[in-house]
Amino acid sequence: MARIRAAFHDPDGTRYGIPTYWWKGAPPGYATRRQLTAADLRPGGQPVAAQVLWRGVGGTRTAYLYRVDLAAPKRTATPAQRAAIGKALTARRTCPTCHTVRPYFIPRSLGECVDCAYPQEDAA
Repeated sequence: MARIRAAFHDPDGTRYGIPTYWWKGAPPGYATRRQLTAADLRPGGQPVAAQVLWRGVGGTRTAYLYRVDLAAPKRTATPAQRAAIGKALTARRTCPTCHTVRPYFIPRSLGECVDCAYPQEDAA
């Protein structure tokens, strides 16, 4: 086992407090949040079960692992929630000055659409 791998190998958690593995060295049955999301799962309130440590840019990097067998299925949005999200996104594209729905989000720095913020450029 390489020295770097040996430095991060602590499967019983005596050195780091929780079971710790090296990069790509975790046993099956553990997954990161992104891996759970890709499998349409979520941690479901379970605590961090283990971690992966590796040397990266700026020092030691950490990825927390959760048990796959305790993961819950992802929740889906209700039709009312989807409708509310659609209305909120439409409101972000609606100019408060000219009340036109634009194909882009209204810049918060301007507070209105680009055409209303810079009317002299349209005339040219």
